[in-house]
Amino acid sequence: MTISWVARPEEERDVAAVREVNLAAFPTSLEADLVDALRKDPAWMPGLSIVAEHDGVVAGYALLSRCHVDGFPALALAPCAILPSYQRRGAGSAAIAAGLARAREQGEHLVLVVGHPGYYPRFGFVRASAYGIRAPFDVPDEAMMALVLDKTRVVPGGTIAYPAPFTA
Repeated sequence: MTISWVARPEEERDVAAVREVNLAAFPTSLEADLVDALRKDPAWMPGLSIVAEHDGVVAGYALLSRCHVDGFPALALAPCAILPSYQRRGAGSAAIAAGLARAREQGEHLVLVVGHPGYYPRFGFVRASAYGIRAPFDVPDEAMMALVLDKTRVVPGGTIAYPAPFTA
């Protein structure tokens, strides 16, 4: 059965549901706590916290927040979370695609993600090392990926600087 997802920016009424999605999707509260901390951080980007809902149920979530590469602004895509009962039904894809579209509309240039190399290329992500971008921690080369949203601008190389909540 194909589900028709509504992917939209998070609203105040979604905060508890977003936390529940993250708690259900991951084995610990780290991701849910990260989202809560980012909401209070300058890295929070209005309109780039995206929920995917169906029949009033928030089942998917994707967050894009500010990071930097060698001092240049970029976005980190993390976390992405789906309620287990809705996995593999398009909620994650809907939330990610909507977030990337909004980022492009807002004039953002570069998105970075540490993720499954079999999943994120469907959105256009490639190995970040192709641009000379590296994580500040050990991660397999194929899992650190980048998506250039504006191909008219130079892509900075260097080490990613994540906002403080990522390292707390």
